[in-house]
Amino acid sequence: MDILEKLNAYRAQEQQLAWEGRFVDYLDLVRKNPKIAETAHSRIYHMIESAGIDTDEQGRKHYRFFESEIFGLDVALERLVEEYFHSAARRLDVRKRILLLMGPVSGGKSTIVTMLKRGLERYSRTDEGAVYAIKGCPMHEEPLHLIPQELRPDFEQALGVRIEGNLCPSCRIRLQQDYNGKIEDVLVERILFSEDERVGIGTFSPSDPKSQDIADLTGSIDFSTISVYGSESDPRAYRFDGELNKANRGLMEFQEMLKCDEKFLWHLLSLTQEGNFKAGRFALISADEMIIAHTNETEYKAFIANKKNEALQSRMIVMPIPYNLRVTDEVKIYEKLVRQSDLKNVHIAPHALRTAAIFSILTRLKESKKQGMDLVKKMYLYDGSSVEGFKEKDVQELRAESPDEGMSGIDPRYVINRISSALIRRDTACINALDVLRAIKEGLDQHPSITRDEREKLLNYISIARKEYDDEAKKEVQKAFVYSYEESAKTLLENYLDNVEAYCNWQKIKDPITGEEIDPDEKLMRSIEEQIGISENAKKAFREEILIRISTYARRGKKFDYNSHERLREAIERKLFADLKDVVKITTSTKTPDATQLKKINEVTKRLIDEHGYCPVCANELLRYTGSLLNR
Repeated sequence: MDILEKLNAYRAQEQQLAWEGRFVDYLDLVRKNPKIAETAHSRIYHMIESAGIDTDEQGRKHYRFFESEIFGLDVALERLVEEYFHSAARRLDVRKRILLLMGPVSGGKSTIVTMLKRGLERYSRTDEGAVYAIKGCPMHEEPLHLIPQELRPDFEQALGVRIEGNLCPSCRIRLQQDYNGKIEDVLVERILFSEDERVGIGTFSPSDPKSQDIADLTGSIDFSTISVYGSESDPRAYRFDGELNKANRGLMEFQEMLKCDEKFLWHLLSLTQEGNFKAGRFALISADEMIIAHTNETEYKAFIANKKNEALQSRMIVMPIPYNLRVTDEVKIYEKLVRQSDLKNVHIAPHALRTAAIFSILTRLKESKKQGMDLVKKMYLYDGSSVEGFKEKDVQELRAESPDEGMSGIDPRYVINRISSALIRRDTACINALDVLRAIKEGLDQHPSITRDEREKLLNYISIARKEYDDEAKKEVQKAFVYSYEESAKTLLENYLDNVEAYCNWQKIKDPITGEEIDPDEKLMRSIEEQIGISENAKKAFREEILIRISTYARRGKKFDYNSHERLREAIERKLFADLKDVVKITTSTKTPDATQLKKINEVTKRLIDEHGYCPVCANELLRYTGSLLNR
């Protein structure tokens, strides 16, 4: 399909969405589907719900609506959707509150708001999210507002809806002059939300308090028409083009709300509580819209410290949006930012983003008082990895121990900026984990606001991140050196499990070569268990744990394999690598390799490229670096 055909198809699709009819036709639509007359809060919740909701084993909800852009904020999003959107959709009192997202810079606040705005634009183009308004109304008014107050109870019962709000001044005068008061003849049209067209979505950003006019929010008098209509109180002499007018039926974003002048915020008091606001020389104007704002923690604390703001503060629902605390999700954030930048054509070596993510997460975590717990263990627990001596219950206790965790630390954009800096400095099409860490360190040196103590702490986190990378680098190379690695690991695992089963059941095993029955190979089992620090006293409990896991899998009809027990897998890997360490050390560190060593290096390089995502540049750099590590 060429470009012109796509344009024609788009135009035809837009024309199909158009609908126009009289008020009586609209009543038929409402009678068949009362949902089209829902409130703005209800519409937003159903938009999120329609994308799908998943529930994990812990009972936490995950919303597919956010999953393409927001990572690692499942707990915050669940609280946001359930405590605010869901409650507001059911007309509970929270819908009369301003939603204030509060959190650190680059934490995802603006992204959440943008997703809601873009989502509303898409949703209003679906049958489920269709929105209708009085044709020609500058505020895209709900047509049911045409029904007189005295008749509303009867209509509500007949249609199965609730009618809230009054006609805007513009529609009130048009009803009399254009339709002679016959509401059944008033024209109604389908509207499509659009921020660009200023339909159902408004955005207000603070500027210089001296130059900003309240008309930006509530509209203004059109002085050129006063001579025609004779009065400033005539709706035809007023432009209903403020952000509060245009956001009616949808969403209104207040960017950096707490930086606004007080007179702008006062208009929100009656809007949130009563659903109306004052504009010009008119009675209160009804508006059905969700007010969402965002700010950082410092500005919020300054705001609540001012006694003048108590009235507005009581009309806010504050939702903390912390930084992500999971390494795997932090990597997804970096990958998203890379795709959005000019870095998308640059090769980033495996583990480079993960190493940067480890550093970032460490800066956001709080020290725990729990015995035996350090930041690295905490990081892995939060990431869903198993850590010896700790369970899921401990993760919940750790989160409860530091409820404000994630509200400070290094933000994702800083890391992406440092990656950009590393690329420019190296002038290469590939960067690795060491390049990223080096660039992050140099960035700290250029930060005059960082104190000496903070700098020392951050440098320590860089050291920890590098140590974690060193372990991954050695493991990656050693894995590439093992011919048929998975087969070797599987064979070693089966051998270990046979011996463990015999040991726990006080049985002997059959020698595969001679066929004679022999005692379980204690030396083999201990050589594997010692790789992950299983002591002599703990070996029996560990082996019994493995057998229990095997029986659990069998009951569920699943096969216990190499990836079924993370710690056992780690032990198998370490055992294989330990046996191969000397071969790797000699091969990778030899400056003038012989033909056999050169052949082996070429095979390993090819495997790193084909199976592990390296390019020729970073594969060779990895081999040289690993050789130096193994020789230390």
